[in-house]
Amino acid sequence: MNVQDLIDLRDNALGEVRAAQDAAGLEAVRIAYLGRKGLLPKIMEELRNVDPGERPLFGKTANELKNAVAEGIKARQGELAGGTGDGPGFDPTQPGRWPGLGTRHPITQITDRIVQIFQTLGFTVADGPDIETVWNNFDALNTPPDHPSRDEQDTFYLDNGDLMRCHTSPVQVRHMMAHPPPVRIISPGRCYRRDTPDATHSANFHQVEGLYVDENVSLADLKGTLSYFARELMGPDVKVRFRPHFFPFTEPSVEVDFTCHVCHGKGCRVCKNSGWIEILGAGMVDPNVFDAVGYDKAKVTGFAFGMGIERITMILYGIHDIRNLYENDVRFLNQF
Repeated sequence: MNVQDLIDLRDNALGEVRAAQDAAGLEAVRIAYLGRKGLLPKIMEELRNVDPGERPLFGKTANELKNAVAEGIKARQGELAGGTGDGPGFDPTQPGRWPGLGTRHPITQITDRIVQIFQTLGFTVADGPDIETVWNNFDALNTPPDHPSRDEQDTFYLDNGDLMRCHTSPVQVRHMMAHPPPVRIISPGRCYRRDTPDATHSANFHQVEGLYVDENVSLADLKGTLSYFARELMGPDVKVRFRPHFFPFTEPSVEVDFTCHVCHGKGCRVCKNSGWIEILGAGMVDPNVFDAVGYDKAKVTGFAFGMGIERITMILYGIHDIRNLYENDVRFLNQF
């Protein structure tokens, strides 16, 4: 067999491809030429017997034959799938099908709603990088060296010593270092922690944190701000409860609960019969944080708060497994 024989074989193969009237006939042509025991594998086996001077051209022509047959089969498959095989596979007279419009992800919807509420109070949106320094993520936020959150079991550290931020509080540090008071910001974004994924935990999640720093800011301002937020988010009848707590970067610190949106405080399975659902953490900014960012703690005070967006989304929409938010199941997402 020579090069001209390969060219003739290509023309014959393409003719048989075009003549195939159905998928079964086309598959028979494919097996005859490209199958494990077909003509092309046998030709490639004979390549070693070709004269060394003709071998490069022979091998190149054989590969061109193989590619031409494979492409011809693929094109004919499309024609047979779209039509009868006697004409074009696409019928331009068929009416079009309007694709369904997508919707915003529930995480995005809740984030936008939270930001909108705080913007009505004069808060502006601030952003920062997902990869942070240890100083911004821990030191400047008054987190002691032996705090459990610094452990490698809880935080994603990078080879250069930086880390994936475990909260959006570093945005507050960056903003205060770049802007003198007064400061009134809200910072939504992704966070990362070494959590084992389950129904309520994820290694990648979202938070919204807020910061207000000015002269004579008090805990009463914090309570008023969060009470307004609760009514706007959950409805005018919601009640708010503040419980003492501890966070390294606020003093005093509080946990903030809203009355259950399902039972309205009467007690049900969702709130574990307590009538309350924990929503966020907050408190007055610790003076040590002001020292770290260069603010005069004798002149200014401030409050900060933070909440998990996934938690609020699950509460408002009745979602029982956080993993549903990330599996990209269209049947689930279409509900929102």
